[in-house]
Amino acid sequence: MILEEVYNTIKQRIKEKPEGSYVAKLTTDDSKLAINKICEKIGEEATELILAGKDNKKEEIIYESADLIFHIMVLLAYRGIELEEIFKEFERRKK
Repeated sequence: MILEEVYNTIKQRIKEKPEGSYVAKLTTDDSKLAINKICEKIGEEATELILAGKDNKKEEIIYESADLIFHIMVLLAYRGIELEEIFKEFERRKK
């Protein structure tokens, strides 16, 4: 699944910190600064998604949703939370 592929790439970039990587740049600073940057990006992308939704702009909703999901996955990877844990939580809620 594409989300798992992207998530694995995010984890790799956090670990290896290749030059020029956006994820590496976002997560390289000390932990307090890095987590602030990650959370700020989540807030920014959430706001942009809300505005796109209110304006009923389908393409922008799709684009901003992908941005928000990506930055949430950066947070999860940075904090050592696997996607499988999120999937299990959805399963738990389904019952």
